[in-house]
Amino acid sequence: MPAGVGIGPGTGKEYPGNLTLFVTVTCIVAAMGGLIFGYDIGISGGVTSMAPFLRKFFPDVYRKQEDDKSTNQYCKFDSQKLTMFTSSLYLAALLSSLVASTVTRKFGRKLSMFFGGVLFCTGAIINGAAKNVGMLIIGRMLLGFGIGFANQSVPLYLSETAPYKFRGALNIGFQLSITIGILVANILNYFFAKIKGGWGWRLSLGGAMVPALIITIGSVVLPDTPNSLIERGRNDEAKAKLRRIRGIDNVEEEFSDLVYASEMSKKVEHPWTNLLRRKYRPHLTMAILIPFFQQLTGINVIMFYAPVLFKTLGFGDDASLMSAVITGIVNVGATVVSIYGVDKWGRRFLFLEGGTQMFICQIIITIFIAIKFGVNGQPGELPKWYAVVVVLFICIYVAGFAWSWGPLGWLVPSEIFPLEIRSAAQSINVSVNMIFTFIIAQVFRLRRCRLYGRIIGFGGSIFLMMQLQASRWERMQGLLKLCDHIINVVLRCCL
Repeated sequence: MPAGVGIGPGTGKEYPGNLTLFVTVTCIVAAMGGLIFGYDIGISGGVTSMAPFLRKFFPDVYRKQEDDKSTNQYCKFDSQKLTMFTSSLYLAALLSSLVASTVTRKFGRKLSMFFGGVLFCTGAIINGAAKNVGMLIIGRMLLGFGIGFANQSVPLYLSETAPYKFRGALNIGFQLSITIGILVANILNYFFAKIKGGWGWRLSLGGAMVPALIITIGSVVLPDTPNSLIERGRNDEAKAKLRRIRGIDNVEEEFSDLVYASEMSKKVEHPWTNLLRRKYRPHLTMAILIPFFQQLTGINVIMFYAPVLFKTLGFGDDASLMSAVITGIVNVGATVVSIYGVDKWGRRFLFLEGGTQMFICQIIITIFIAIKFGVNGQPGELPKWYAVVVVLFICIYVAGFAWSWGPLGWLVPSEIFPLEIRSAAQSINVSVNMIFTFIIAQVFRLRRCRLYGRIIGFGGSIFLMMQLQASRWERMQGLLKLCDHIINVVLRCCL
């Protein structure tokens, strides 16, 4: 196995370590925690485009889609109840990520992953057996609680387990499993929608039990991270575990630094308050801005609503689901590219290249939609070449996200947090991600009647985040000083 030296999270030091078979398998199993998030993203958009599902739970949407041929194509899925079904998960994930911070810190990363799997499995059972919208919402909220726990603990587990030189590639395994979950869900939606009797949506929703069981069982068999063992006073066990996952005997320097960081973290009685200290404000700023801009790329509108979006653009039922499968395949392939290049090309290069690619694609997609649909959403007959061009540029857009802001949005925050604020800061990262996912889902519902205007808005946000990443360090320091000043003003007003 290749050996190397890398930089430890939050320390700036370089530690030796090998990429052993044990740590590779461990990281692959842990990364499967992303399956539950990805499966949910893919499956929800698919079932909301299935006529039997809409007819049973959202008859108003079904009638607009089937009976009212004059309705603006942009607005046929405009339903607050339908949007609440899809976006309630993110509010639940927001709340549970805050609780997961304490569980992760005091009881270890494994327990948080276990809770995430159990809660997600329970939600899947309820959704698969749903008789009314109330059961759907309850199931979705349990799914959200599970995702909050998993997204809080899995990136931390991977960052603490992986050898530092290979941490980028192994940590992106989490994003890869998300994309695999999306792809599997899209494929299942395509075939389940063809089941006679109209009950295929139950298999789609209930099938979420499978990834939930994977992460639940995986959390039981996985070893604790050395950081987690040290935090709970099991230093001898932590040292032995560190030797095993690094594949070398000389781990004294890294172990001593981990013990010191743990001792410092124990002196922090209130980690949430500690996040507001001046020396941690750059970390706090990045924990907020990175997931904020990640969501403003608009990727969740594409991946979450893909079948509905393609159907809005005039594709048939099968064509819309198959187009979602195609984007899912591109998503997985581009994430593999990121695994190969993140440690070779660097984080900043991928941020910039991906942002540029997404910006150009969104402008082109906006032009095509505006020309064909206009402002009234009546496209007439869609030629085949138009469908091919739209799907092509959506795929290029998805690829740009999948090898840049997608994986790096989880990787970079998990790398920069010192141990004493790591759990709390990761909760901020997950919470910001979820709250803006919820907001975008709500806004997309309201703005879907002007779809191309919505895409222009996402394009503008991508341009802004490109400028942020293009800034030299001196400019970044200026941004952090501005954020520091704003935080000071807020604290003076509140305290």
